[in-house]
Amino acid sequence: MRLSLDRSGFRYRPGQAAWLGIAGRPELVPYSIASAPGESDSGGHLEFLLKIEPDGWGPHLEGLRRGTRVTVRGPFGSFVFPTNPEERNFLFVAGGTGVAPLRSMVRHALLTNQPGRLHFLYSARTPLDFAYAPELRRYAREGRLQLALTATREAPPGWRAGRGRITPARLMPLIDTPETLCFVCGPAAMVDEVPRMLRERGVDPKRIRLEEW
Repeated sequence: MRLSLDRSGFRYRPGQAAWLGIAGRPELVPYSIASAPGESDSGGHLEFLLKIEPDGWGPHLEGLRRGTRVTVRGPFGSFVFPTNPEERNFLFVAGGTGVAPLRSMVRHALLTNQPGRLHFLYSARTPLDFAYAPELRRYAREGRLQLALTATREAPPGWRAGRGRITPARLMPLIDTPETLCFVCGPAAMVDEVPRMLRERGVDPKRIRLEEW
């Protein structure tokens, strides 16, 4: 979902979140911002990744359609890509819709020509559940990002990427050095398991960042 800022400013850092709801209604729900600050400055919009449930958007966005006015409050959150990181290796580990803040960070790193290597490990239930897959694959083809995808449930016979949950074997090839700054966002089980795998690889806990609201 893209929201036009109508020439209004909205300053945020890559990885932060905002509260959203239909304008004039009291209920607001937090969502990570999927766009990068540079995109918002140049394009005048904010982008969010919304999961559509069987019953629709949810009551806080009921009736949402093109042209609907939306309340945006924020930003908030300390899960951000640092302004001048000392590291030159970066690992982003996403699960499901947890890709949203990591997409913001990757876009920011590319738009600002951040020195270093970017690695991205992304798990989702099926090949159809990988948000931003065409964009991430394009970055990988261009040599701007090392990308690994793994489908945890169903995948067609022609699926050439990984199958199954994230394991140390899938994670280790993406860590060039223990001096890697790591960002993890996704389901609770993944956010619990991946940091342990990183620590076992020798990554300092101070270099492991988790999205925690």
